Amino acid sequence: MNILAPPRARLPIEVVFDLVCPWCFLGIRRLRRTLRSRPDVAAELLWRPFLLNPDLAPQGVPRQEYLVRKFGGEERARRLHGTIAELGRAEGLEFRFDRIRRVPHSLDAHRLVRWAGRFGLADAMVEALFEAYFMDGADIGDPATLAGIAGRLGLEAAAARRFLATVAEVEAVHADNLRAHRLGINGVPCFVVAGRHAIAGAQEPEVLERLLDVALVEG
Repeated sequence: MNILAPPRARLPIEVVFDLVCPWCFLGIRRLRRTLRSRPDVAAELLWRPFLLNPDLAPQGVPRQEYLVRKFGGEERARRLHGTIAELGRAEGLEFRFDRIRRVPHSLDAHRLVRWAGRFGLADAMVEALFEAYFMDGADIGDPATLAGIAGRLGLEAAAARRFLATVAEVEAVHADNLRAHRLGINGVPCFVVAGRHAIAGAQEPEVLERLLDVALVEG
């Protein structure tokens, strides 16, 4: 340890997000890039679930059906996805919306993030779930798929499967989702720094950096 190095400012950052939201994947990737450029900040990411599709069937829905329901059809969705994919490439993300066959309910994926957090792997799990869904088209609502992702992170796949077969963390996910709505958050991603300073959307790193500076100055 370098005793001459200045102390790093500790900042809790609540990330309100959904794992089926491409803007969240993009926004969180930009946040990570921002934090890499700020070695003076010791950020603790606190993952707060937000259910964009709370009324979706537990087994999810076919992608085509979802696109008709949400966008009125595939053409509008294709234009939006093209924009997101272009922005993603600037962050090293290769969105492959064409590989997605099913839009899952994200409850179990959020539960798995909380479970991985018990082993210090929540951050890695969020990244792995995003990549599995948006790059590989994996059904992250399927328990076997989720257990496989846990196994690839070095966790015990069978233990993950047993956890998902229970109702553990279900109430906690719903409680966090309700809390977000009560705080007036109606779109994600939303980043809340130090419990006071919030900004919504997949913001550019420069904007996020200014938010960090404000939080550091005002406490």
